Amino acid sequence: MRTLAFQMPDRGGGPTGPRIRAGSPSRRVRTLLTTLGVLAVLGMAFTMFAGFWTDWLWYRSVHYSSVFTITLRTKIGLFFVFGLLMAFVVGLNIWLAHRLRPPLSAMSMEQQSLDRYRMGIAPYKKWLLLSVSALVGLIAGASAAGQWRTWLMWVNGVPFHEKDPQFHLDVSFYAFDLPWYRFLLGFGFAAAILCLIAAALTHYLYGGLRVTSPGARASAAATGHLSVLLGVFVALKAVAYWLDRYGLAVKSSDFKATGNWTGLRYVDANAYLPAKTILFCIAVICALLFFATLWRRTWQLPVIGFGLMVLSAILIGGLYPAIVQKFQVQPNEQAKEAPYVQKNLKATREAYGIDDAKVTEYAGKSMTSDKEKLRADVGDAAGIRIMDPNIVSPTFQQLQQMRNYYGFPTNLDVDRYSTGNGKDQDTVIGLRELNLSGVPKNNWINDHFRYTHGYGVVAAKGTAADANGEPVFTESDLPSKGDLGTYQQRIYYGEKTNTYSIVGGPQKEIDYSDDKGEKTTSYQAKSGVSLDNPLNRAAYAVAFNEPQILYSGAIGKGSRILYNRTPKERVEAVAPWLTIDGDAYPAVVNHRIQWIVDAYTTSNGYPYSSRTTLGDTTADSLTATNNNRAVVAQQNQVNYIRNSVKATVDAYTGDVKLYQWDTEDPVLKTWMKAFPGTVKPRSAISPDLLAHLRYPQDLFKVQRELLTRYHVADAQTFLTGSEVWQVPDDPTNRSGNAVPPYYLSLKMPDQTKQAFSLSTTFTPNGRYNLSAFMTVDAEAGSSDYGKIRILKLPTSTTVDGPKQVQSKFNSEQDIAAAIKLLKGGDSEVEYGNLLTVPLDGGLLYVEPVYVRGGGLKYPLLRKVLVTYGGKTAFENTLGEALDKVFGAKGSTTPPPDTGTTRPPASGNPTVQQALNDAQKAFDAGQEALQKPGGPDWSAYAKAQKDLKDALKRAQDAESKPKKSS
Repeated sequence: MRTLAFQMPDRGGGPTGPRIRAGSPSRRVRTLLTTLGVLAVLGMAFTMFAGFWTDWLWYRSVHYSSVFTITLRTKIGLFFVFGLLMAFVVGLNIWLAHRLRPPLSAMSMEQQSLDRYRMGIAPYKKWLLLSVSALVGLIAGASAAGQWRTWLMWVNGVPFHEKDPQFHLDVSFYAFDLPWYRFLLGFGFAAAILCLIAAALTHYLYGGLRVTSPGARASAAATGHLSVLLGVFVALKAVAYWLDRYGLAVKSSDFKATGNWTGLRYVDANAYLPAKTILFCIAVICALLFFATLWRRTWQLPVIGFGLMVLSAILIGGLYPAIVQKFQVQPNEQAKEAPYVQKNLKATREAYGIDDAKVTEYAGKSMTSDKEKLRADVGDAAGIRIMDPNIVSPTFQQLQQMRNYYGFPTNLDVDRYSTGNGKDQDTVIGLRELNLSGVPKNNWINDHFRYTHGYGVVAAKGTAADANGEPVFTESDLPSKGDLGTYQQRIYYGEKTNTYSIVGGPQKEIDYSDDKGEKTTSYQAKSGVSLDNPLNRAAYAVAFNEPQILYSGAIGKGSRILYNRTPKERVEAVAPWLTIDGDAYPAVVNHRIQWIVDAYTTSNGYPYSSRTTLGDTTADSLTATNNNRAVVAQQNQVNYIRNSVKATVDAYTGDVKLYQWDTEDPVLKTWMKAFPGTVKPRSAISPDLLAHLRYPQDLFKVQRELLTRYHVADAQTFLTGSEVWQVPDDPTNRSGNAVPPYYLSLKMPDQTKQAFSLSTTFTPNGRYNLSAFMTVDAEAGSSDYGKIRILKLPTSTTVDGPKQVQSKFNSEQDIAAAIKLLKGGDSEVEYGNLLTVPLDGGLLYVEPVYVRGGGLKYPLLRKVLVTYGGKTAFENTLGEALDKVFGAKGSTTPPPDTGTTRPPASGNPTVQQALNDAQKAFDAGQEALQKPGGPDWSAYAKAQKDLKDALKRAQDAESKPKKSS
């Protein structure tokens, strides 16, 4: 009965019952945790898949899927080949060390302490072996996958047909082969060291190596095994010594006489080179001694050999070159180094495309006293651009923004367009791009569905301003109209378009607004990625961290997502082997807005060519304030560069096209071989596109930086440093950054007519006077395209440089007083680009002066500074300033624009009266500007208002139909 009484509570919920019920929630928790774990793993897997899938969809949408597949295939191949190779050799050596373990005999204290570790890992030996091998394999594979560019260049490399002067090997060996050999060597060193460490630890754990035990420190098997690994390491060191010989041709060093230096110097050719050869031989012998340990079973000879190699490396590789430098080179450095400097000069000039730069002596002062002729020659010398694209963006914004959700870039661009009479004129151009910060109400639908694109081109004459100091627009209003004719005006891809849009679905987009209200549109192109597929929507919801993409009703049949929308971003993505110029610029080509992007091929392996840092040499006062103008460099340190590709991005469809520009560039040929079909031939460039291609700024900035030293052809002069120049700081900017180069049409002394050019100035090192003026023919259709011309000023006399000219402008009493008046009230004075124009042996400086103030939030051209031959003028217009400087009135100066000439007579009395009023208003405005005590801005503003009213009355009267008699 006691037993029964004891058992009955068990069935009825006694001590056993609760334990059974307690186990049930435990299983539920385990199930829940397991489910959550599986979901977490699936979530991470889908996140990784989403990134991969969206990348594939994007590349397919821009028709560059081959770039994605070739790059991915290369990375996967390198990952598995080198990952498996590393895992195999490390795993093999661990297994071999375990296999060669000695039989355990009498246990020493050291072995007793290790025994518990052996016992602990005994059940998991296979798993531990696989884990260690897998870990090192993953790390090695990931490192190798990052070398996909090196592999593709090695396997597809084409010859340069240029040989280095020391070893007489083709440049392609240094540019394409040597980097890959160095990677293989680095991989071999890593594998040898990891195998050595893994084998030594295994031997120690299983008694093959002893540290404190009496007797032999290593078993015969361990000695043989480790000596082979050490022999492999030393053999690799021998290979490294041999490759180091060729590496001297591309080695960078600090050379006191020249600064940054690449290539062999006297001490390299006569000390380091033979030293590397001797060390190679010693390392080979040392490696053989280590391998011989397999038979001799003694460390004595290998250790002696290794010690000899280390000692030789110190004496032959370090001390001997130092002695040669100290006692042979330094006492007669110029004579010793001159032959090697000459090689560096030649190679550097070839690698940067400056070997054909034409240096001409220039007087620096006028050769004639005929003032009227000089004044007349100004119009032929240059189309002087008084509209500074880096100043007038706020003016474009104020006058042509039209709606708050449009905007212009901080820096506008300069291009050239036909005036209709067969002549081209420099034009300041910008696109009215989408500005989401100006959208009336920011929300997900507005930002990504309704406000999706900008609208229209705005362009103005570069060489003129109207009577109010505003740009003379050649293309304006909304929709834009003017000289550019008809073209697709919608801008879905632009410099300011840095977010995604979803278009083409049920949600209509805001097209533009006019007096009749908002107009809507739907995207008609096939750009972007379709969101019809639920998988695509889920992938983009994860990739953009926006779940609404998955379930929003605004997305339906036909919806497409547009992203990666800036021109430089798109070109960089489809050609990840190119370096992208910092300044993409728009042009109307074949009735479409095209972004034109210059792209470069670069190398860091051109023998004897000095290296430059792209980020530093392309920096100037504009990049300091606008990061969007910075170069997008695949490798920052380069010693070879070519503008080998011209790319276009359609502002409406986003289509990217790459055109081969430099047909001789072996680096581009290599990449075209690696990615066949991605770059179109040069012959595919249409004449309309060719008319808007230009010489790129970043390449010009790199070349001008190199030409501060490499404009000399003589090694002795180069070594003395007496002819070193520098790029001056921007005189109109206090940031201390270099002056940017400027585009303008000008005629150099050896040219018969103006050419669209890119120009800059040089000053002597540490001084402010002018030492040289440099231009390059920037017009792609010209036979002289890319020709660099340098006017070298005499050293016997001084010619004012940009900073000195600016200082004289600011310090001249009359000008300083006038500027002070311009700054009256809350006005601000802004100096435009200081342009330099060669004229009859002298240099003409022109600088527009803008005023922002008086309630206006945008700059207006108010004055023009001009100096020539020591005479300076500060007048209301360029023509007036030139007249004053030369003391003669120009007959070739074009008449000023709107409101500056007497209106023609009219037969309509109403029109005639309005024109008379307009003339009076114009005269009153000019009077207000020229008052002795300084400009009367209120009177001037009233006169301008009266002028506009009168012209409006004249226009309205003229447009009314005449009554029949």
